[in-house]
Amino acid sequence: MTAADSNPAVMSIAVDKVIFREDLYPRIETSAITVQKYANDLDVLPPIEVNQNNELIDGWHRWMAHKKAKAETIRVTVTKTKSDGELLELAIERNATHGLQLSQEDKRDMARRIYAATPERDRDATKQRLVKILSVTERTVRDWLLHIDKDAKEAREKRIFDLWLACWTQEEIAADVAVSRESVSDSFGKVGKVADLTKSDRVVAEHADEHFDPPIYNIWKQREKTPGSAHFGNSEVRWLDNLLYLYTQPFDVVIDPFAGGGSTIDLCRKRLRRYFVSDRLPIEERAKEIRLHDVTGGLLKPPQWQDVRLVYLDPPYWKQAEGKYSKDKTDLANMPLDRFHETLAGIIKAYAKKITTGYIALIIQPTQWKATERQFTDHIAEMLRAVNLPIDMRFSVPYESQQCTAQMVEWAKKAKRTLVLTRELLVWRVE
Repeated sequence: MTAADSNPAVMSIAVDKVIFREDLYPRIETSAITVQKYANDLDVLPPIEVNQNNELIDGWHRWMAHKKAKAETIRVTVTKTKSDGELLELAIERNATHGLQLSQEDKRDMARRIYAATPERDRDATKQRLVKILSVTERTVRDWLLHIDKDAKEAREKRIFDLWLACWTQEEIAADVAVSRESVSDSFGKVGKVADLTKSDRVVAEHADEHFDPPIYNIWKQREKTPGSAHFGNSEVRWLDNLLYLYTQPFDVVIDPFAGGGSTIDLCRKRLRRYFVSDRLPIEERAKEIRLHDVTGGLLKPPQWQDVRLVYLDPPYWKQAEGKYSKDKTDLANMPLDRFHETLAGIIKAYAKKITTGYIALIIQPTQWKATERQFTDHIAEMLRAVNLPIDMRFSVPYESQQCTAQMVEWAKKAKRTLVLTRELLVWRVE
């Protein structure tokens, strides 16, 4: 089978046999929402495209959806490739003409990668191929390639900055971008000059957009959950956004050890906060961005403790999340109540010992419906008793659209009991 075949045969292979060559895949940004959507409709998805070595040519989101859904096999078509360069060109052409479209930045990056790897004698022909496979004009390609060395340096500097936001060390960044540690250190000097601009008015500027209203009161009503990743228990980004505004400056470090859905990453990038995030079970599509770690076994330690200003804790709400993440008895959602409170308080106190000055925020809802005999279980009250730190503020963070089922309402009427809709966000101050 060749790239010229118009009706390639479809076959099935094991999902874990697909090889993803990140260096030969053209998309810079991926979409967790698209993966989740595809995971619900595997049967209607078209096959992905691989080469004779099972290396992915087209269909990252479809492949990741199969992994997310724990599918064992995936339908594929096979296109033989003669080289890495041919695989890359095919991947670009497929992504440029259908599916989740490449951005202009993605296309420009791919054009430069192919052109830079092309021998001098073949570059004119390469320019013509780039026009075709990227679906752009000759002038656009010519403009992209005009300052390739300068632009490559700018792209490298951006990558260094992005990894610095993610709290990578200089050694880790140097290895990723394939430059010396000294070069990374020089870039850090530029980053430092930017970070020196962190004044209180900079915080306001970072939040000065049409969708952000500065919090004035300690009741944060949210009509409904903000659209985004559908990960179970995913944090409400608006509440975290308010915390960033109130308690951090740009380039401060934010720690989130329950970051499974990745919303903390997206918001910190938007607000120029550095982030150090982990989870015991990150979603498949963000596993490369979220460190794999179970905080109940000990803190995941960032190399920048002195810059940590906010620890954001959105843990499983005990039995409300029982069995949702795992069957493991060490999972917070599956623990006995006393151990749950003891473990959660231990995490808070351990972070308080590590950070120099800053805040620890815990968001949690009382448990009732899934508690024994529907008993109201106040987790916040237990944390107040267990954690000896000054309280900066207690916020009430209800969803206005939150409703109980007809079964729950009927039970409340018969038992003459009220149902829990409250949720609290407690902020401790560490000095």
